[in-house]
Amino acid sequence: MPQLTEPANLPPAPFNQTGAVFVNSTIRQTLHMSIGGPSIRIRISNAFGLSDLPITAVTVALPFNGSAGVAAIQPSTLKTVTFSGSEDYIIPNGALIVSDPIDFKVEAQSMLTVTIYLADGQRSATNAITSHPGSRTVSWMSAGNQVSATNITDASSTNVAHWYFLSAVEVYVPQSSRAFVIVGDSITDGRGSDTNQNNRWPDLVLRKMQTRHSTSDIAVLNQAAGGNRILYDGLGPNALSRIDRDVLSHSGIEYAMIFEGVNDIGTGATDAASQKAIGDRLIAAFTQIAIRIKTFDIPIFAATITPFSAPGYNVTVQGYSDPEREKTRQRVNEWIRKSGTFDEVLDFDKWLRNETYPSQLAEALQGGDYLHPNGKGYQRIAELFPLDIF
Repeated sequence: MPQLTEPANLPPAPFNQTGAVFVNSTIRQTLHMSIGGPSIRIRISNAFGLSDLPITAVTVALPFNGSAGVAAIQPSTLKTVTFSGSEDYIIPNGALIVSDPIDFKVEAQSMLTVTIYLADGQRSATNAITSHPGSRTVSWMSAGNQVSATNITDASSTNVAHWYFLSAVEVYVPQSSRAFVIVGDSITDGRGSDTNQNNRWPDLVLRKMQTRHSTSDIAVLNQAAGGNRILYDGLGPNALSRIDRDVLSHSGIEYAMIFEGVNDIGTGATDAASQKAIGDRLIAAFTQIAIRIKTFDIPIFAATITPFSAPGYNVTVQGYSDPEREKTRQRVNEWIRKSGTFDEVLDFDKWLRNETYPSQLAEALQGGDYLHPNGKGYQRIAELFPLDIF
C-alpha cells in the first residue's frame, strides 16, 4: 500500500538531493505475484507527492532465476510499458495511473521485475514521495536510463529494502477468480520475516491456498503498513480513512479482512480513562469499517489483537507493555469474538499467546520484541488459518 516516505526511508544520496529525489535515476524493483494470468497492468502512485511525478520510461521482465531482490533480469522477457499509449506520463500530485494492458504471462506466486526511469526526478521543497518502506524485498537504483539493462552493476548502483512509487500489479483473470484483501499493520506487513523470502503470514496463507483447488483462484492483496493505526494517521493513513483506496478501489474483491488495533492501544496513554476511550473508539471504528465493506456485499473477517507485553510488563523490552493497555486489548478482543459484527473471526490471539502469561506472545513464536511474531509465529498463523471461510 502507498505511504508517505519518512526522511530515513528516502533513497541515499545522490538519489536524494535538496529539493529533488531520483533525478536521472533508474529504480529496479521485484514484486511477488499472487495468482497467475496471461496479461498484467501496473499501478503507479503519486498519492503522497506534493508535485508532479514525471515518469520517463517503464519496463517489465522476469527476474534472473525468478528470484526476489535481484538486480538482473531475463532479457528475453523484457517488455516496454505504456500509459494511455505513451511511454512517458506525468502523474499529478495525489493521483494514481494504471498502465495499458501488457501481454506478459505471470505464474502464481512468481516474481516480476518492474524498472522505472525518471529523467527529471520528483521535485518538492520537502522531498515528499510515495513508497512502501516495509517491502522486505531489496530494490536497486542506478544513474541514467537503464530500464532495458540486463543487470544493474555500474559504480553508481546501490540497493535498499524499500519499494518506491509502485502500488499494485493487476493480473487479467477469468471473472470466476476472486480477491482477498487484508488491511493491517507491521505484523501483516511482515516485520520479523526474512528479506527476499516472501514469508509474511499472508504469503504463507497464499501458499496454502494454492495447494487447494477451491482456493487456488483467490488473489491475496496485502494492504498493510508498519505502525499503522485505525484511529490516527502514523506510518500511512489511518485504517478507517483508507478503506476506499485500499479495499474498494481494487477489482474482484470478494473477501476483506482487518487485523489492526495494537498500535492504537500501545501508543495511547496508560490511565484507565484514556484506555477506555481508545477501546470504545476502536469498537466504533471496527463497526464502521464492517458497515462500509458490507455495503458492497463483501464479507469481512477480523483477527483478534495479538499480545504485545514483555514479561513483567517491562517497558524497556517492549514500550507498549502495560496492564491497563492489556485490559483494553482483552476487552476489544472479546467484542471482536462475540459481537457478530464480522462474518468470520480469526483468533490470532489464541493461536499465538503464551497460555501461562496471556498478555505475552508464546516465547517460541515471538521475534524478540514481544510485539511481532517470528518466522515460526507467521507459519503458525498460516497453519491454523481456515480455508473453508472462502
